[in-house]
Amino acid sequence: MPVDYDTAVADFEWDIPDDYTLPSVVEGHAEAHGDRVAVTFLDDDGARAERTYADIHADMNRFADALAELGVGEGDRVMHLFPRHPDAFAIQLGVLKRGALVVPCSAMLKPKDLAFRANDCEATTVVAHESLVDMVDPILGETELDTLICLDGEPEGWHAFEALIDGRPTEHDGPDVGAQDPMSINYTSGTTGQPKPVLHRHRWMRAFELVNGPYWWGITADGTEAPGETGDSAERSSASSRTRSGDGVDLDEELLWATTGTGWAKWFWSPVGVGITTGARQLLYEGEFDADEFLSVMEREGVTRLCAVPTQYRMFTQTDLEAYDLDLTEALSAGEPLNREPIEALQDAYGVTPRDGYGQTETVCLVSNYPGIDVKEGSMGKPTPGLGTTIIDTQEETEVEPGEIGEIAVPVGNPGTFDSYYEKPNLDERTFSGDYYRTGDLARADEDGYFFFEGRADDIILSAGYRIGPFEVEDALVSHGAVAEAAAVASPHEERGNVVKAYVVLAEGHEGSDALTEELQEYMKAETAPYKYPRRVEYVDELPKTSSGKTRRIELRERERERFGE
Repeated sequence: MPVDYDTAVADFEWDIPDDYTLPSVVEGHAEAHGDRVAVTFLDDDGARAERTYADIHADMNRFADALAELGVGEGDRVMHLFPRHPDAFAIQLGVLKRGALVVPCSAMLKPKDLAFRANDCEATTVVAHESLVDMVDPILGETELDTLICLDGEPEGWHAFEALIDGRPTEHDGPDVGAQDPMSINYTSGTTGQPKPVLHRHRWMRAFELVNGPYWWGITADGTEAPGETGDSAERSSASSRTRSGDGVDLDEELLWATTGTGWAKWFWSPVGVGITTGARQLLYEGEFDADEFLSVMEREGVTRLCAVPTQYRMFTQTDLEAYDLDLTEALSAGEPLNREPIEALQDAYGVTPRDGYGQTETVCLVSNYPGIDVKEGSMGKPTPGLGTTIIDTQEETEVEPGEIGEIAVPVGNPGTFDSYYEKPNLDERTFSGDYYRTGDLARADEDGYFFFEGRADDIILSAGYRIGPFEVEDALVSHGAVAEAAAVASPHEERGNVVKAYVVLAEGHEGSDALTEELQEYMKAETAPYKYPRRVEYVDELPKTSSGKTRRIELRERERERFGE
């Protein structure tokens, strides 16, 4: 339903039961609708597997029973390293049922990255897919990992997950765990330095259910309306309204697909924090990203709600969207701001407007374009209810005026934010010493309260007295037909201090040249304020990315410093 912003904010309540845990939520789903398919899994060879909520509940308990026998208990740290997999949820839930902490790791990491995480949190147990065991074996001698569990295999020295759970009881009495107990250590993506260990409590999942579900995905646990919903679906596009009614959303009719991997906080933001907590049906696809294949999967499976990253949306625009007959009613984007071109492409093809959601590993969704909101081009949306998200001066903790650039911040102690950095008291003191948790991300708000992303605090370009956010430059560049991706950074300049430098990945069929550079610069002068155009342009095959897919502008800035000095 469309959301009335003022009503949603005024009526929001942090209803977090003391005994709330994700395993107890799944137990409730198994009792209420155990035969509902929780996850449909497809691999890139066409193989298919399904797990109902009853299946996940039973396997969760079987795995918890096995972990207990292996000596894994309350407070232990359990790393996991596996691709999208039909048993991913049962594994994570089994760890939580034991009162242990899950430590997600991405398959894109290197052995040295795994060793850093294992030593940093003193993990003793790891669950890895057979295809990724070779990443773990080299670090065993330099870490405390001694309980090794393999998914889809049984290498020497490893326990087989399938054999561990086979024949075990489908009920397990774990330790007494509640909403305020530790749940996970999620490492940040490390865009500006070493990844930080973000400690979340079980309440984090309830916060997703209360915030990300209704105010980003547009669904609630029982399918009824969330606070602030108007009940007037006429304001929505015909594509978006056909699966909704005045009684809310029918979860048996919806199919969610978040394209994220299991090793990132985004996995908890959507597949776990929305899909599992609400009891929805969702799709997992193991294959590597290919725009046409992803669109084909959506068409065949009947995906109604998609959450993808901006790079994927941009690649969708490189193919013929109208060749696919999709049941898509909602399209969500996260990770980095979404440029205007893919937004317009999906509107034209399907009548669906992609809606940004903004937050961090440390938080739930802090700012979003709500279901039914009037989406403003280039805007992240408005602050979600319950968080108190605002924009403060980067030097003083005072709120800035509309139009002024400041740092996105959330009042300290909010249930939608993290508990601490795991055993990092110095980081905690610096992070929570003031009135706000400061995100390090810059934005400005307009008179209507819409936020506009300006970049990381370190990414702001200071040129001849102007403060230039990289995203506006990048957004304008990728709207040019020759540009597939772009990153804007500060490049040292003797007279101006810095100038805007653009690293450009060209779209297929285009080649870099002096003539194209001049064309792009003139185009930029017309699209943005003239002082924001890139005075330096370099064509590259790819942009440096973190393993979670975010552009590492810090690496590009360092290149510029090496070339042109401070």
